Amino acid sequence: MYGIEFGFGGVVLILVALIAASFRILREYERGVVFMLGRFWKVKGPGLVLVIPGVQQMVRIDLRTVVLDVPSQDVISRDNVSVKVNAVVYFRVVDPQKAIIQVENFLAATSQLAQTTLRAVLGKHELDEMLAERERLNLDIQQVLDSQTDAWGIKVANVEIKHVDIDESMVRAIAKQAEAERERRAKIIHAEGELQASEKLLQAAQMLARQPEAMQLRYLQTLAVIAGDKTSTIVFPLPMDLLAAIRGASPASAPAAKQPE
Repeated sequence: MYGIEFGFGGVVLILVALIAASFRILREYERGVVFMLGRFWKVKGPGLVLVIPGVQQMVRIDLRTVVLDVPSQDVISRDNVSVKVNAVVYFRVVDPQKAIIQVENFLAATSQLAQTTLRAVLGKHELDEMLAERERLNLDIQQVLDSQTDAWGIKVANVEIKHVDIDESMVRAIAKQAEAERERRAKIIHAEGELQASEKLLQAAQMLARQPEAMQLRYLQTLAVIAGDKTSTIVFPLPMDLLAAIRGASPASAPAAKQPE
């Protein structure tokens, strides 16, 4: 009698355990890829999901954005400069069925693909482009990764290059190049200023040559400026045309000579 009761109770416990194991709770950001006797059946979730033990199997998939840190990669640029570059990739699963069926481990596969793509894309560009045009390079890497991971049900949202480490000798060479570029620009600006100043002086000389009175006023203005400085004696030459103009403007100071009788 006790054996029968114990056997019945064991069966009930087993049934309760099977029923409890049949129910799964998936969060809002999770999906369950369910297989029926080894074959894909459907994607379930979120919420309460019923899985028949022994007949169905479920694999959880997280749909949140994954931040993947790409380790430093040795890259040789198009101008034969060796650098170390690391980056970060933001991606998420958009098709749980493909992410489970089409690739064994989508995290590892995406990581390896990001490393090889980083070396391949950056190797087509020169060092100056790596340093100055990161936005364009980020977009190029993101587009290549997104096109290749689309078959795995993965969407690559963004790629950011974090660091471009250059050898110390190359850093000194870049600094010298930047200094030479600044000196070149300074000389060009100075030469342009001299050219503009010479053009203005030429225009002023031509205007004074056309107007002699303006030249005389300019001499008088210069005399007025010099007269204010009483610390030294300055000999300032007067042009003959200015003296002639002053002499012609003043009245005759001596009487006319008498005619002989």
